[in-house]
Amino acid sequence: MCVIDDEGEVVERVTVTHDKAGVAGLITLLSGRQVAGTGIERGDGPLVTALLAAGLTVFVIAPSQVKNLRGRYGSAGNKDDRFDAFVLADVVRTDRRRLVPLVCDRADTQALRALVRARQDLLGHRLAIANQLRAHLLSVTPGVVGLFAELDALVSRAFIAEFGTQDAVDALSEAVLTPWLKARHYHVRTAATLLERLRSAAPGVRGPAGQALAGVTQAYLSALNTVIQQIGVLEEQIAAALAEHPDAAIFTSLPRAGTVRAAWLLAEIGDCRGRFPTAAALAGLAGVTPSTRQSGNTRIVAFRWAVDKHLRNAVCNFAGDSRLANPWAADLYQQARARGKKHNHAVRILARAWITIIWKCWTTNTPYNPADHRALQNLLTPPQPTG
Repeated sequence: MCVIDDEGEVVERVTVTHDKAGVAGLITLLSGRQVAGTGIERGDGPLVTALLAAGLTVFVIAPSQVKNLRGRYGSAGNKDDRFDAFVLADVVRTDRRRLVPLVCDRADTQALRALVRARQDLLGHRLAIANQLRAHLLSVTPGVVGLFAELDALVSRAFIAEFGTQDAVDALSEAVLTPWLKARHYHVRTAATLLERLRSAAPGVRGPAGQALAGVTQAYLSALNTVIQQIGVLEEQIAAALAEHPDAAIFTSLPRAGTVRAAWLLAEIGDCRGRFPTAAALAGLAGVTPSTRQSGNTRIVAFRWAVDKHLRNAVCNFAGDSRLANPWAADLYQQARARGKKHNHAVRILARAWITIIWKCWTTNTPYNPADHRALQNLLTPPQPTG
């Protein structure tokens, strides 16, 4: 930590331990020095919570910005915590008018954000384990892979649990498979088709070796089942937290927002209206507007990298699915595709348009109403004949 005076001279330097005593000592020191503002690279965590609780003004300066600012002071660009503390302090002193003070969201919004991000992490784990299981099955029981629509679907996991070895697959008959499918409310007429797929697949590992490898199969399957179960638990908690949130009606009113997606949008946008004074500010942080670089006669419009990736994923996930339920969104997406834009680019264009609407609903505490969406109504209402 570094404290500087109005002239930029270092007043005090100290290394703070990341524990209760260290944070308390830091708060006492900063309060005693009557600092005008504090700069920090992260906008969350117990330290930020303590700083705000003490009534200190906090400015978040992203690590990417700090990296660029090091050259401002003649540094070689090497990462050094002691030097970075001075850079953060001096930037707060010289560029305070360009910085936006950190204002935390409500406690229920922060809790919802933690739940949503934990679910996103588990979705990544589910995908990783499913890919590991798929790679393993391609070696020991190839016919099982692709037998059903998704490897991590309930019926697929049940099949692997019961017929997870090549020997079990070889012994499977239509008389056994038909009632098994019926018990799981699966179309029994597909039994013959599924058996044909299993018979035509590449041979797997049979005999004692296959039985030994079955333990690996069940280990992956057990891990996958556990992750999927915990995702379901989190989704129940997300639904309960969203139902109690005062902004829930705004986000659940959006097309195909549902519960989890609405909670995802709410959690990443937050509830602090002052953080985004304009829709453009929200769009910029979400990374759905391009980054323009210009030098002389050269002008380059490129993908925006320095963004809040959690927010961008939430907004683009919603926008990409909204076109399936909203004719205006579908038309805007198709226009972008017709101009030669790839899918992801077209989704970002659609997300930018949605952000204008979401921001308006969010700042006015008004749920989305298709009847009030002028562009949508103009699209749905055919032009009246003249004369």
